[in-house]
Amino acid sequence: MDERSPVTRSNDRAGDEPPRLGPRPLERVPVDPGAAAVFGRPDGVDGGFAAPRSESSNGSSPPLATPPPAALASAFGRPAPDTPALQRPPGAGGNGSGPDDAFWADGADRDPWRDPESSAALGPPAASEQAPIPAPAGEGPRLSLRELLFGKRVDPRALAGLAIVAVLIGAAGGFVGRLTADGASGLTDPDPTITQTLQAKERPPGSVADIAARTVPAVVSIEIRVGQEGGTGSGVVIDPAGYVLTNNHVVAPAADANGAQIEAIFHDGTRSPARIVGRDPKTDLAVVKVDVANPVVATIGSSAGLVVGDGVIAIGSPFGLVGTVTDGIVSALNRPVRLDGSGADANAVIDAIQTDAAINPGNSGGPLVDSTGAVVGINTAIRSVGMGEGGSIGLGFAIPIDDARVIADELIRTGTVTHADIGINARSVTDGTTDGAQVQNVQQGGAAAAAGIVEGDVIVKVGNRPIAGADELVVAVREHNPGDTVPVELIREGRPLTVSVVLSSD
Repeated sequence: MDERSPVTRSNDRAGDEPPRLGPRPLERVPVDPGAAAVFGRPDGVDGGFAAPRSESSNGSSPPLATPPPAALASAFGRPAPDTPALQRPPGAGGNGSGPDDAFWADGADRDPWRDPESSAALGPPAASEQAPIPAPAGEGPRLSLRELLFGKRVDPRALAGLAIVAVLIGAAGGFVGRLTADGASGLTDPDPTITQTLQAKERPPGSVADIAARTVPAVVSIEIRVGQEGGTGSGVVIDPAGYVLTNNHVVAPAADANGAQIEAIFHDGTRSPARIVGRDPKTDLAVVKVDVANPVVATIGSSAGLVVGDGVIAIGSPFGLVGTVTDGIVSALNRPVRLDGSGADANAVIDAIQTDAAINPGNSGGPLVDSTGAVVGINTAIRSVGMGEGGSIGLGFAIPIDDARVIADELIRTGTVTHADIGINARSVTDGTTDGAQVQNVQQGGAAAAAGIVEGDVIVKVGNRPIAGADELVVAVREHNPGDTVPVELIREGRPLTVSVVLSSD
């Protein structure tokens, strides 16, 4: 809506006066009663300022506002008329209302903080009205003992209290010292009585200590060095001339190597070079010779009289520890064991004595002795858990000395040894009730071929020894000599058959 007033034109003109615009009509929007009640002027007020007070008909004026609280009126109200003005010099009289009462009379000390005409200037920092505390001038004079006791400068009651405290401290110290002395006297004795030394423990003949004392001097540690590599084993002196019986796998690495060295170390630390006399890879035995005058020779026993449960002692150098002794029992006899061919010329099969005496790498070639101290076996192998070399788990194997003695004698006399041979290859088989060695092939011209043994036959007995597998067939044949005639029982196409075999030589 256009709020401008319409132009009023007059036909009457006074001379040449221009037409005039009429006043704009005032149009006010009606005020909302609710807004007027909240934001409107109080009753009786028409303008922006309150009307002058007027006396009412009863002589009193209606209050326009609630009187302020006394505390606010005292703090923020107008001062009383007789109150001196602020712009007065200190000590000046008057209130500044008269003509002679100037703000600042001549000669009055002018305060720049009160003089409105003073210019701004920097002055010294405000000084504290509190007087500075003087620093102590060192320690005070000290009292001497004479002044303390007789100078009457200390209260006698304080001296008495100090004396009592000193007496109490001394008494407590004496009591603690007495307790300490009593405790110390309970631990010590000025006149001790120590039990007299008794005779050393008796070691009767046949004890482990007695057997070890007699046998250890005859056991040697054998060290092999081939270039930058080496190995250790054990051996036992079996002849006064210096012949030492050991395992073939101990000395085999140095048998054909150029520049190889073999050295025997006795229990007292004596070292002597050793030379290989002969080796038998099929039984894992070897003989070496040392140049030592009057060596201690081990007593050779017999393995034929052993029974399961007999006590035995293994002596050797496990992991290079010379003269190590362990004891145990005979766990089993005539246990066919095929040895690992590592380090030897062939996979040997031995008819072993099983023992739980601890045998570890380095014990190979050492003696297994009985309760009389006689050698009944040559420690050769162990069975361990996992791959590679492991420690003893109570499954050790030794070559019976009855077999080893025959081999050693032959090696010392000739340097070589031969064994009986049947001329077949076999594998272990079983039908659930009977075990045996099944012939895989027969060598032409061999002992088995001459006896009529053919492929597929299952050998169950050689001589008086039952055959439970291929390894047992090998050791059973080796118990005999070349040329011996041995009855062999076999199963052919389900029928038992016995043939006589004349064993040949390998």
